[in-house]
Amino acid sequence: MTDAEDRKPHSDEARSAFAPPPSVDGESSTTSEFAVPVGFDVPRVAPEPETTSEFAVPDGLDVRPAGEHEGSAFSPPSTYSTRSAPPAFTPPSGVPVVSLTKDAPWQVRMRTMLRLPVTERPAPEPGPKTEEGGPAAPRVLDLTLRIGELLLAGGEGAEDVEAAMFAVCRSYGLDRCEPNVTFTLLSISYQPSLVDDPVTASRTVRRRGTDYTRLAAVFQLVDDLSDPEAHLSLEEAYRRLAEIRRNRHPYPTWVLTGASGLLAGAASVLVGGGVLVFFAAALGAMLGDRLAWLCAGRGLPEFYQFTVAAMPPAAIGVALTLAHADVKASAVITGGLFALLPGRALVAGVQDGLTGFYITAAARLLEVMYFFVGIVVGVLVVLYFGVQLGAQLNPDAALSIEERPLWQLAASMLLSLTFAVLLQQERSTVLAVTLNGGVAWAVYGAMHYAGDLSPVASTAVAAGLVGLFGQLLSRYRYASALPYTTAAIGPLLPGSATYFGLLSIAQNDVDRGLDSLTKAGALAIAIAIGVNLGSEISRLFMRVGSPEGRKGAKRTRGF
Repeated sequence: MTDAEDRKPHSDEARSAFAPPPSVDGESSTTSEFAVPVGFDVPRVAPEPETTSEFAVPDGLDVRPAGEHEGSAFSPPSTYSTRSAPPAFTPPSGVPVVSLTKDAPWQVRMRTMLRLPVTERPAPEPGPKTEEGGPAAPRVLDLTLRIGELLLAGGEGAEDVEAAMFAVCRSYGLDRCEPNVTFTLLSISYQPSLVDDPVTASRTVRRRGTDYTRLAAVFQLVDDLSDPEAHLSLEEAYRRLAEIRRNRHPYPTWVLTGASGLLAGAASVLVGGGVLVFFAAALGAMLGDRLAWLCAGRGLPEFYQFTVAAMPPAAIGVALTLAHADVKASAVITGGLFALLPGRALVAGVQDGLTGFYITAAARLLEVMYFFVGIVVGVLVVLYFGVQLGAQLNPDAALSIEERPLWQLAASMLLSLTFAVLLQQERSTVLAVTLNGGVAWAVYGAMHYAGDLSPVASTAVAAGLVGLFGQLLSRYRYASALPYTTAAIGPLLPGSATYFGLLSIAQNDVDRGLDSLTKAGALAIAIAIGVNLGSEISRLFMRVGSPEGRKGAKRTRGF
């Protein structure tokens, strides 16, 4: 190598391997298999950014308004506003718009929307309560939970409680709400949009009491809140809710005690009792009611209250048998049991199970079982001592119940009336539920006594009519169906089957006793399912405003 060649800069070696070769006659000292051929001009492009996204907007298409910074892929469009959302929309999948008629009760409309997916629910209509600068979401959720607490504590079904909570939230413009109801816990979650944090609140129901007058007042409050023309502010809703809580029961204590006695007396006439049996059963039920009030004042649980309340009617029946009085002692004890059987909780528990609220249904049915066991313990203790003392109590008396249609029809109506008083119903609903109870017993008597059909089937049909008429009356009055159905099922309760089953067990005939108690359980389930089926039949033929009506749960065929 010469000195000139040694002094020549090594430009060829410094050139990149991917750079095009120099345009000279000889071969370059450095070549690459990826080199661009001579004469082929590749246009220079700007270097790609370090981070890219498959959701990036193509070049030349600018969808952002001028001056707006780049947002997230999950941020809502700039034209979206929860306050001015459209009244309804059709999802891309082609689901039709749900149109709900305003003349339908709010519980029917809200129940329909609760069974729809969130993406298919129509947005709330704008109104005076949903304008800008409205009440804060936490206050609306607190009001919703307080209303739900009163409904759940009053014995309302879980589905209707959720519908009421959903109605309150939508009346104030909170359309992305999800209420959740269990036996003792209420919770609700609200998420303004997909990018906002959800707000969740909960409330525990620690005390439950039966007061259907208060329940009707809460239903009226929710109805006024759901009415866009009512203009009910949040402060006014809180004031009315406080008045509902402070209101006293419509009937004093002595009226309730007398109603329990009349209920037991009417029940004793249903199973063949006479005048003396009527007064004996009424006396036993009133003594049991006073003892239960005494135990409640001392803070004893309800299990012991039921146990103590069941003892006086059984003791009077055993005493009449030991005195060799010419009375039907079984009717005295059966009448006392009618006033204690938890028909309200049983119907609510089965209704929750049939509508998909299995946790709440299991808790309610477990509560019913505890109450029933308390009654069994109280009656069994008295019957055991009565048998040991030589009381001649005959289990076969169940087969010799006299058929007295007019007397039994009058007794069934009196039983429903007194049951309505015990449930603290409004005076305007007492007459309707009394007639409903009379219709139920007339249908049962015609099918069982005249038609010689199974008592379980007769009870189910009669209870179905009770549920049907109760739903129609509640729809007409825009109120809850409980005041029109619970007291009307009183004449159908399995008091006699329960008593004769306990008597057989007390006389060491366990097999026969279990058969009778199984029959009592079947009658109770028939009542609950019949009431719910009657309500569902009424809804089946009542369109809510959409072609599908009220959507049911998804069919899974058992899996």
